[in-house]
Amino acid sequence: MENDTKIVKKEKAGALSLVNLEEDSGKGLSNIGHEDLALPFLKILGQLSPEVNKRDGKHVEKAEPGMIFNSVTNELFDGVKGVQVVPCHYKLEYIEWKERGEGSGAPVAIHPSSSDIMTKTTRDSSFKDRLPNGNYIEKTASHFVIVCGDSPSTALIAMKSTQLKISRKWNSMMAGIRLKGKNGLFTPASFSHIYQLKTTQQSNDKGTWFGWEVSKVGPVQDSSIYQQARAFADNISKGDVAVKHGEAATKQTESPI
Repeated sequence: MENDTKIVKKEKAGALSLVNLEEDSGKGLSNIGHEDLALPFLKILGQLSPEVNKRDGKHVEKAEPGMIFNSVTNELFDGVKGVQVVPCHYKLEYIEWKERGEGSGAPVAIHPSSSDIMTKTTRDSSFKDRLPNGNYIEKTASHFVIVCGDSPSTALIAMKSTQLKISRKWNSMMAGIRLKGKNGLFTPASFSHIYQLKTTQQSNDKGTWFGWEVSKVGPVQDSSIYQQARAFADNISKGDVAVKHGEAATKQTESPI
């Protein structure tokens, strides 16, 4: 018993206090800019995703098709239960890619929504919008969000192909909210409400896959989350948030089941 007491005292004496951590807040991070950080992607795992393949070097323990995956933290979310997010910013872009395995895995170019790049493409036999140079274009809807939880964090959800209709539905849900203010009804900021994102099995005549399902939860009640979301939205608008699209982060969403 006496030895146990000594051990406890020793552990307490060597433990870091929260005060010590607060005193050193931010040290060692002063030279890290937004371009040095990786914004996580939330993506849906499919049957062909390397994260679910136990023989793949990118395999993630307990990963299964239909789960939601954080590309930076490797955190997994049950697709049936889903994850709650606060949408902060939306951007539509046309991303130009080389065929898988031919390039670096990063986009060749990212064309803004105002671009006429799609008029230069033709639909090929694999249903890709192909440019004369052999590259193809993916119309991509990017939703920048705060992922709710014990430690709310930022992330990006890239929707393309069949998921574009889910993106449009989500945008309509956000734009359709009306609140009564001093001067009548108004549309609140997108980050005023929380949404539940789940995965669901979807299909058409070309196959079956897991896709997104979005539903509104309700208004944000926690002021700290609202402030975090507003700051994230402001930083994106100012160009202070770097996004690095790549095959590993965005190309697995519609792997067939």
